[in-house]
Amino acid sequence: MKYLVVYSSRTGNTERIAREIFEVLPGTSKDLQKVEEQRGEAETYFVGFWNDKGICSTDVMEFLEGLHKKEVALFGTCGMGGDRNYCRQVARRVEALIPEDNRYLGSFLCSGKMSPQVLERYRAMQQKQDGPEIRQMIQMYEEAMLHPDGRDLNNARIFAGEIVHEKEEGDKLWE
Repeated sequence: MKYLVVYSSRTGNTERIAREIFEVLPGTSKDLQKVEEQRGEAETYFVGFWNDKGICSTDVMEFLEGLHKKEVALFGTCGMGGDRNYCRQVARRVEALIPEDNRYLGSFLCSGKMSPQVLERYRAMQQKQDGPEIRQMIQMYEEAMLHPDGRDLNNARIFAGEIVHEKEEGDKLWE
């Protein structure tokens, strides 16, 4: 198989991104699978995750650590996706999990809805000690509730399309 889109999605956000990426991939030598159901091999993996306290979930960690001599692109959703620096930090942490014998192709992260328990936790923190940082976290939560939106989905498609284009151009150089 040429392409495999593998993802973990807690609230459905990452699954939406995974489906967009899958649709962009050319040909029929491709598949879309949840990480816990993953089977088969591919040349290129698009691995999706939801942000779990600044990194991916354990199932994605284990999956990435088991990949060898593959091409790997990361994508994910992050409740604090409005903070580009935070997203870059998350992407770097997850990238560091990819064994060195793989070729890393890049990452795409966008905002995604968070569970109501996160807002409850923020509100409890605010009751104990209100401050600008906690208010900003609540504002980011509220903004994330609108994501992934059409722009995020389109950006995911562009991300996947650029990777496919670069791979095809690279393959032509070796012909």
